[in-house]
Amino acid sequence: MNRRTLHDGWRLSAVGGPVPDDLAVRHVPAEVPGSTHLDLLAAGLVPEPYLDSNETALAWMHRVDWRYETTFDAEAARPGESVELAFDGLDTVAEVELNGALLGRTANMFRSYRFDVREHLRDGANELVVTFRSALAYAEEQERALGRRPRAYPHPMNAIRKMACSFGWDWGPDLQTAGIWKPVRLERWATARLAAVRPLVTVVDGTGRVEVHVEVDRADDAELTAVATVGGVEGTARVDGTTAVVTVEVPDVELWWPVGHGAQPLYDLDVVLKADEEVDRTSRRVGFRTITVDTEPDEVGSPFTFVVNGTRIFAKGANWIPDDHFLTRITRDRLARRVDQAVAANMNMLRVWGGGIYESDDFYDVCDERGVLVWQDFLFACAAYAEDAPLWEEVEAEARENVTRLVSHPSLALWNGNNENVWGFADWGWAEELAGRTWGLGYYTDLLPRVVAELDPTRHYSPGSPYSPGREHPNAETHGTRHEWEVWNRVDYTHYRDHAPRFCSEFGFQGPPTWATLTKWVHDEPMTPTSPAFLLHQKAEDGNGKLDRGLAPHLPAPEAFEDWHWATQLNQARAVAFGVEHFRSHWPRTAGALVWQLNDCWPVTSWAAVDGEERPKPLYYALRHAFAPRLLTVQPRDGRDALVAVNDTDETWSGEVALSRQTFAGEELAAVRLPLDVPARSVTTLELADELLSPADPKGEVLVATTADARAAHLFREDLELAYDPEPLTTRVERVDGGYRVDVTATSFARDVTLLADRVAGDAEVDDALVTLTAGETHSFLVRTAATPADPDELVGPLVLRSANGLCAVRA
Repeated sequence: MNRRTLHDGWRLSAVGGPVPDDLAVRHVPAEVPGSTHLDLLAAGLVPEPYLDSNETALAWMHRVDWRYETTFDAEAARPGESVELAFDGLDTVAEVELNGALLGRTANMFRSYRFDVREHLRDGANELVVTFRSALAYAEEQERALGRRPRAYPHPMNAIRKMACSFGWDWGPDLQTAGIWKPVRLERWATARLAAVRPLVTVVDGTGRVEVHVEVDRADDAELTAVATVGGVEGTARVDGTTAVVTVEVPDVELWWPVGHGAQPLYDLDVVLKADEEVDRTSRRVGFRTITVDTEPDEVGSPFTFVVNGTRIFAKGANWIPDDHFLTRITRDRLARRVDQAVAANMNMLRVWGGGIYESDDFYDVCDERGVLVWQDFLFACAAYAEDAPLWEEVEAEARENVTRLVSHPSLALWNGNNENVWGFADWGWAEELAGRTWGLGYYTDLLPRVVAELDPTRHYSPGSPYSPGREHPNAETHGTRHEWEVWNRVDYTHYRDHAPRFCSEFGFQGPPTWATLTKWVHDEPMTPTSPAFLLHQKAEDGNGKLDRGLAPHLPAPEAFEDWHWATQLNQARAVAFGVEHFRSHWPRTAGALVWQLNDCWPVTSWAAVDGEERPKPLYYALRHAFAPRLLTVQPRDGRDALVAVNDTDETWSGEVALSRQTFAGEELAAVRLPLDVPARSVTTLELADELLSPADPKGEVLVATTADARAAHLFREDLELAYDPEPLTTRVERVDGGYRVDVTATSFARDVTLLADRVAGDAEVDDALVTLTAGETHSFLVRTAATPADPDELVGPLVLRSANGLCAVRA
C-alpha cells in the first residue's frame, strides 16, 4: 500500500457568484487542508473575519463558488493495480475532476470520499480540480425541493449535511466555510487494502475481549488473513470474501476509568492484512472498560445514570462546540489544552454537541488519555429535518462511517440522536408548520439506533437531548435528560432549585469574554454594551437585556463599561455555580450536570467558560470550585437551610465541619462543630442549628462552614442589600519564578476576590479566582506571565483586583 498526500501547490479562485472586482481574475495560493476564508486572509485580500464588524463585510462569500486546483506528477496505473483518490473531508458541495474527467459529486461535509482513478491517471503531470458550489445556494435549492421545515435560525442549515453553526448560531459567526478541510491522498495498492477496522471492546471477569471487525477492498481473489494483536496476544481469522472477525482475549486487563475514578491504561491494537506477505496494516488504541446508562424506571421516574465498570458516575462536565469556527486551525495541542482545562476544572465528561462536527481523531485520543468521557451527538440541532432522499442516504452513510471511526475510543460513552429536536416538535409549534411532513423522528428512533445496534452494540443510544422515554414530555423533570433554559431566558437563576432533574445535559448563563480577548477583537470608541461591534459579537436574542435582567436581583448595574463587564462576568459565574451545586446536592437522583458550554469558536459574549482566545473567564474558576471532588453547599431542605456535603471520591469523608456565624468584621456570634462522615461517592445532609441561621443583622453577617478541604460561605441577603466594606483588602506583590505572587489580606469579609490579570498582560493567567475571605484571612494568588509590568502593583490596580464588595461600592 502506497499512500501519498496531495497537499502542495494548490491554487484558489472564485468562479461564480458576487465576486468583488479585485478577486474576479485572481488565483491565490491555497492551504490544504484549509478553507477559502483563510486563504484569502493569508493573501491579504479580505480583512480578519473576527475583527470588529468584518463578519458582516464578508457576507458576500456566502454565495460564491470556488475552485481549488493543483498539478501533481504521477505514474499511470499499472496492470492489476488499484489507484484511488481519497478525500477525508470536503466542505461541502463539490465536484472533483482529474485531467478533465468528472470523478464525482459530493454534498456532505461529514463523510470521506474515494474515487477510482485508474482510467484517468497519466504519466507525468496530472491536473486535479475541486469546485465548490455555494453551500447556501445548494441548501436553499434543497429546501425548495423537499419543503421548508422549522429551524432556529434564518439559513436552511437543516437542508444540507454541513456543520450547522457554520451558518451562524447564538454564540457563533455567520461565516460559511468552504474548502478541502481534511487530508487528500493518492493511494496505490495491489491485492487488497483495509477498508474499515471496527474493534468492539468488552470486559468479562477481568478478561478483556476485542472483537475486531475487518472490511477489505480487493483487487484480486488472493487468500487473505487478518491478524490482530493487543496486549501481547494475537488473533487470526481468514477473510471470507471481504470481511473477517478477529477475536483477541487478554487476561487480567487493567481497567480504563473516567478521571477521578481511576487510571486510564491504553493498549495498542495492531491489525495486519496478509496474503503471502503483508499488504496493509493499521493501528488503534483501546481501553478496557464496560459502560452503560441506567434507564430502568425507579420510584421517581426514569433515571439517566452512567455506569462505568459497574460504578455509577456523576457526570460533571460541559458541552463542547468546535474550538475555532475555522476548523483547520484546530491543532492537537490546542485540543489538549482545552481538555486539560476541563480536567483542571474537575470535569469528567464533554458532550460533543449536534450542531458542530464529529470531532477529529485527535480530540478523542486526548479524551482517552485524560479519562474524559465523551457524549457524542449525531449532527442534528434545533431544527426539523426531512427524511427524504438525498438526506436519508447521506445521514446513513455519515453515521456508519463515523460510528466505525470512533468505536475504538474508550472515552466514547454515549451516542445521542439529536439536540433539542424532539423537544422542538413537542413545544415550539413545529407540528402546525410541518402539516404532517417528516421532521427527523425516523432518524432518531429508527435509522440511527439501527446503525448503532449493528456497528456499536457496546454503547447506549439515546434518541435525543432532552429526551424522556415512553409518552413523557421530552423535557420532563423526572425522566431521562433535561435542558434548563427557563433560567437565562425568562427567570432568575435561583429558579434552578425549582427542579431536580435526573440528568441536566444543558444549562447556562452568558457573560462577556476576558478583557484582553474583547479589546483585541472589538475596537468601538467608546466601547459600550450597545456599541456596534460589541453587539455584533453578542449573538443571543436580547442577549444584553437578559444579562441586565439577570444581574438586577443580585448585583448593581454599573454605569462604567469596565464595571459592567466585571459584574456580568461575575453574575455568569455565580448563576452557573448555583445550578451545579444544586444538581450535585441531589445525587443520586440527579446523575449529571453538563454546563452550556466549555469553549468558544471566536471572540464573543457567550455562555462559555473559556473564551475564543483560550482564556478562562471567571465562570471557569466557579466551575472548578463547584465541581470539586468534595463540596460543601447550603441548600434548602424541608423548608429550611441545611448543609449538604458532597463526596465524589473513593474515600469516606470523615472529620469535623466548623460552622461560624460571624460579622463581616470577623466577630464570631455563634459557633458549632458537627461530625462529618460522608461515604464514598455519596451525599450527606446536615441539619443546622437555629443560632446559625438567625442573624441579628442579616446585612452584615455570614455563615461560614469549613473543613480541611472544603468551604461554604452563606449570606443572608443579596449583595445589593449587604453592608460590605467597600475596600476590604490589603495586598503585597512579589516576583516569583514564572510570574508573581499576590498576597491579598481581608480586613473585612470580602466576597469573590478575583485578579483580572489579563488586563495587565495578555498572557497573564491566575491560578484561582472568586476566592471569598473572612476578616483576617490571607490568600496568595499565583499569576503566571512572561511579561514584566512597569509597576508590579498594576496587578492589584482598581480594575484588576476585583470583588463583589467593589461593585457595591460603585453603586453607593
